[in-house]
Amino acid sequence: VQLQASGGGLVQAGGPLRLSCVASVRTFGLYNVGWFRQAPGKAREFVAAIRRSDDRTYYADSVKGRLSIPRDNAESTVYLQMNSLKPEDTAVYYCAAGFAVSGVLTETDYNYWGQGTLVTVSS
Repeated sequence: VQLQASGGGLVQAGGPLRLSCVASVRTFGLYNVGWFRQAPGKAREFVAAIRRSDDRTYYADSVKGRLSIPRDNAESTVYLQMNSLKPEDTAVYYCAAGFAVSGVLTETDYNYWGQGTLVTVSS
């Protein structure tokens, strides 16, 4: 499985941005999908995930209420819709896919990773 993340760019604080993660397989709906981010000088951290079994979604506390993770299985795409962006959201964002039965919150729950897309939020 190959994942292509896109949609990053420069945005002003308070603005929206939508990231896309497109998979190379038509069965993308069978995968858990997560978004992670890595800010300069910091470790990569969990942002959001959608579980394959029931489409339940999970969010880091820092993004709850501002981000959502809709998926379009027909297009083999998962999005990260980001609203009310803050300068501290500046990071490289990665999408990941996996088959974990119970976990979607950690990097080890995922088998495949995209290349990352840079989001810069100006104040």
